[in-house]
Amino acid sequence: MERLIKKGKIEYKSSKEINFSRLGIGFEKLDRGVFDPNKAYDKVARLGVKKIRIQSGWMRTEREEGVYDFAWLDEIVDNLVSRGLEPWICLCYGNPVYTELAKPVFGAVGCPPISTERERNAWVKYVEATAEHFKGRVSLYEVWNEPDLAYSWRHSENEEFNDSKVLENAVEYGEFASATAQAVKRADADAKVIGFAVANPRNFAYVDTAMSTGLYRYIDYVSFHVYSCRDNDRVYMIKNLDNVIKKYNPALKLIQGEGGAQSRSDGNGAMKGYAWSEEKQRKYLLRTLICDLWLGLEFTSYFSTMDMIEALRGRISDKASYLDYGYFGVLGAEFDENGVSTGEYREKPSYYALSVLSTLFAGKSEAYDMVVKSNPLPSKRMAGNDCSDPTLRFYPFKLDDASSLLCYWNGTEILTTTYEGTVSIEVVGEKTDNLCVVDLRDGTLYSMPEEMIEVRSENVVRFKNIPVSDVPLAIWFRK
Repeated sequence: MERLIKKGKIEYKSSKEINFSRLGIGFEKLDRGVFDPNKAYDKVARLGVKKIRIQSGWMRTEREEGVYDFAWLDEIVDNLVSRGLEPWICLCYGNPVYTELAKPVFGAVGCPPISTERERNAWVKYVEATAEHFKGRVSLYEVWNEPDLAYSWRHSENEEFNDSKVLENAVEYGEFASATAQAVKRADADAKVIGFAVANPRNFAYVDTAMSTGLYRYIDYVSFHVYSCRDNDRVYMIKNLDNVIKKYNPALKLIQGEGGAQSRSDGNGAMKGYAWSEEKQRKYLLRTLICDLWLGLEFTSYFSTMDMIEALRGRISDKASYLDYGYFGVLGAEFDENGVSTGEYREKPSYYALSVLSTLFAGKSEAYDMVVKSNPLPSKRMAGNDCSDPTLRFYPFKLDDASSLLCYWNGTEILTTTYEGTVSIEVVGEKTDNLCVVDLRDGTLYSMPEEMIEVRSENVVRFKNIPVSDVPLAIWFRK
């Protein structure tokens, strides 16, 4: 970047300053009280995201049969709404008042109320009460979390899955989610419902089987989660999932509801033990969220706001079973003896990268048919020629203010490769009189020296030997 001319920095927008955005973040696990939200509200609002995912916590809300205490969740919802955020609720998990299996489980995680008529009726009443209570404050509900995994949809203490069992569970989930969606809409006719929250979006048979129960008639969106250290097939995976759901209802839209990377290699949960660092987390966040925005998802949500315990297979009687710390947060934390996130909640590099994206993509943005191609030239900086790797990625957008933004990077392996080089590209139909290069890591703005810009014809410009790395940069054609 030293060959560019530093011009300043983007002024980050807060959530209150943004009316609409397709970027969100997770604020999960408060049903289990794993962090203090009061120390996080202002920090998450300064990110500029809009959609924020919370979990309903049935067992925390209905501790006595038929008695609902929403006070704890009211406080969370109201604090988020007052800061310009738009909470959406994942309806989960089980409740030991009704389900024997849930009694020893920390947070009643993964214990669906499906075994008896009493459980099923209690769940429907709870869902109706929740949607009625939050009418006017929450308008989007998701049915369960990762029901395609063994930890989250189980019938016994140590249940194991095989292919046939997964498809049996898909039928159960389809029927359960259909009843849940109808309950939401009986209580709030204006509410929308998200189905699935699948952990494996490549398991098309699971999605297809659940849809075939008639679920597609009652939901408005399908959500999926992605935890992978590789992102080069992300476009094809999402497009294929979209093709599956649209065979049932072409109006259904996709939401990336939970996906992220750790910032340390010693974290528990998804991708544990991988060589993660704070820099790799930031790289992952930028590359995946830009891809999701370009694909036109309804919105995409980064997991998560906080470092916190994973607690997916915890047992109440065994504290050690849920003191399994994950480091997915854009805010870092320490932990006390009970696994609660403590400290001042430090902003990581990923926090500022998400702030940059939130500011740039505020309002309506969409994929743009910009004509762009790699045009390798001799490059002294590379002691040879510009990068021409097949992993070069170009994602052009038209932003809310009608300006154009071309995000680009070399999509080398996130975990194992650090890349820095040059690239030459030709772009058609864009004005160069007010362009800048944006370092998406922190929002620093640069202009290009004259020797990097060659106007080849009235509508074609070539950018020569400009920086490229494995972390996204953007050329911003400002109005």
